[in-house]
Amino acid sequence: MNNEAPDSDDDDGVPGYGVAGSADDTPAEPVLVPPEDLPAELLRAVIEAFVLREGTEYGARDYTLDEKVAHVEQQLRKGEAHIAYDPATQSVDIRQR
Repeated sequence: MNNEAPDSDDDDGVPGYGVAGSADDTPAEPVLVPPEDLPAELLRAVIEAFVLREGTEYGARDYTLDEKVAHVEQQLRKGEAHIAYDPATQSVDIRQR
């Protein structure tokens, strides 16, 4: 019985436990995720996680969570920002274009 973990890409082409494409240690590029591809609840959760991070204050005026979410969602819809999934860290970020 073989107790070794499978390679990230065996001869049969089926990915194993590793990140696909990481066999040569080349960092995977972030994947851009169009906001319209996410269900509304997931999109809101991604935006909320982003606006609740430290360092995302908007200035002198305090904004409610709903206002912050609406502002970021508007930027995403206008193409002023994008959602990026990083397969190497399995994390999601929102970045300005």
